[in-house]
Amino acid sequence: MGRRLIRRAFGAAVTALAAGLLATVPAAAVDETAILAKRPPEQLSAFGFFADAAAQLPAEGVLPFAPATPLFTDFAEKWRFVYMPEGKSAGYDEEEAFHFPVGAALIKTFAYPDDSEDGLHLVETRVLLHQDSGWQAWAYVWNEDQSEAELNIAGAKIGMEIPLPDGGVKAITYAVPNKNQCKGCHAINGAVTPIGPKARNLNHAFDYGEGTENQLARWIGTGLLTGAPQPADAPSVPDWLDETAPLDARARAWLDINCAHCHRREGPASNSGLFLTWSEKDQTAYGINKRPVAAGRGSGGLHIDIAPGKPEESILLYRVVSDEPGVMMPELGRSLTDPRAVELLRDWISSLN
Repeated sequence: MGRRLIRRAFGAAVTALAAGLLATVPAAAVDETAILAKRPPEQLSAFGFFADAAAQLPAEGVLPFAPATPLFTDFAEKWRFVYMPEGKSAGYDEEEAFHFPVGAALIKTFAYPDDSEDGLHLVETRVLLHQDSGWQAWAYVWNEDQSEAELNIAGAKIGMEIPLPDGGVKAITYAVPNKNQCKGCHAINGAVTPIGPKARNLNHAFDYGEGTENQLARWIGTGLLTGAPQPADAPSVPDWLDETAPLDARARAWLDINCAHCHRREGPASNSGLFLTWSEKDQTAYGINKRPVAAGRGSGGLHIDIAPGKPEESILLYRVVSDEPGVMMPELGRSLTDPRAVELLRDWISSLN
């Protein structure tokens, strides 16, 4: 089954659930004690996040969401969900991830199309659980018959063949992160924090089944988010694949979601001096005509992070093109190069003057 058909099938299932047509599937009750437990449950099902986990149908009180521009992970399909404790809401932040209450959970499943009856092979589901001590990150790996996902603290390497956007197939070793590797991307000032649920990422339409609605409006209207302006007054980023959007905005959106969790003043790559957040206004800070702090193997012998009009002389593009460990950027979460992103960044750098 092709990617487009899979998305249609998934969307139809969500539509049926939202419309109450899956009455035969009992709505699971989310177990908040599992979210708050010091030791997470061994099986994903213990949380109760899904009415049908294999089909990725959320339980009552669990809301799907999607960023306008997603993080690239070797062409994986992803489904994201949020759970908020009853009667509680997240606080709005114009720039950063929303301020979630203790007991909240963020869930993200990674999958690839295959020839099975459902047309999908679930690989892992990651959860971020907000506890009194802060956010805790855990990964659950799906078993072969797709009936359950098991806790995996140490990480895992999974060999598989995946379909590519051009119709080809590629053998990869999929990497499930261990507990410490989660901090490699999710650390702000040393503390684990969410990346995706920010105003600019959610300020676009999403199909909830009963019709499309702006996600910020849905979060506000259902009480999941307080203190937020209406979508027209909130920041937004475009879908990086939307060729009708401005080239600069598409490139900056891609860099923001794929790189800025590390390349920011409060992130693990702060010592690089390269800051790629969406709101960064200093052109030198986000790489234009900037020399790297430490030129090593990762620079490819080049001398400028972003050389305006000269993509082949730009370290940033060199590292996005590479799939060599120690050179490629982003350094975690991928083993392949996305040629669409390479083309976007090449066009963007060529347009700079």
